[in-house]
Amino acid sequence: MSRPAAGVPLDQATRRVGPPPGGHEEWTMPRPTGPRVGEPRRRAARRSGGGLGLVVAMAVGSLVAVGLGAYGRSHEPAAVALNIAGFSSGIAAKSWLATGAAVLALAQLWSAAALYGRLGRRWRAAGGAPAWVAGLHRWSGRAAVLLTVPVAVHCLYAFGFSEATPRVLVHSLAGCFLYGVFVTKMLVLQQRESPRLALPLLGGLLFATLTAVWATSAAWFFSTSGLTF
Repeated sequence: MSRPAAGVPLDQATRRVGPPPGGHEEWTMPRPTGPRVGEPRRRAARRSGGGLGLVVAMAVGSLVAVGLGAYGRSHEPAAVALNIAGFSSGIAAKSWLATGAAVLALAQLWSAAALYGRLGRRWRAAGGAPAWVAGLHRWSGRAAVLLTVPVAVHCLYAFGFSEATPRVLVHSLAGCFLYGVFVTKMLVLQQRESPRLALPLLGGLLFATLTAVWATSAAWFFSTSGLTF
């Protein structure tokens, strides 16, 4: 087998299957163009492994959501909860905290779109969003979760899981589902390999669920009682 001549690209030299110019009778073996041996199996293994991790994360998240709902149904509502200083009632505190979490969720949505290259033409031309966008995404998510914890405690302790009205039922279901999706997303984030669309879909589902929780609680409270603290 001959070596490629100087100045001739390697792939061109290896793809030549006839005699080279100059009358020499030496031939070169063609380079295989198909997938390497074992590559489809390795790719399939990576896909199946990521899928299994997603299924496990969804199972754990489902247990969290069902557990919260079961506790809300079995717990006898106390009708009152600990108030937060500066608010006139627990419901008012819950409404404003949920509103803060919803605003931070908007920051999450914007930063996620920027990180996936959906926003910022200059950022896309530069190869990606700046580092502070990723920091904003992480910290806005952490702050949003912290704001929802007192809301969840108030709902479970003071009211529990209720079916009194369609609005209350939707709020109860969305509240339990919210933490199930959150746990699922956090578990998927810890995995080295996962389906490509898993995180965007879970993030969008988390944002939609939080919006439903806010619309059936804080928005309803402000529409009936006004913007009171």
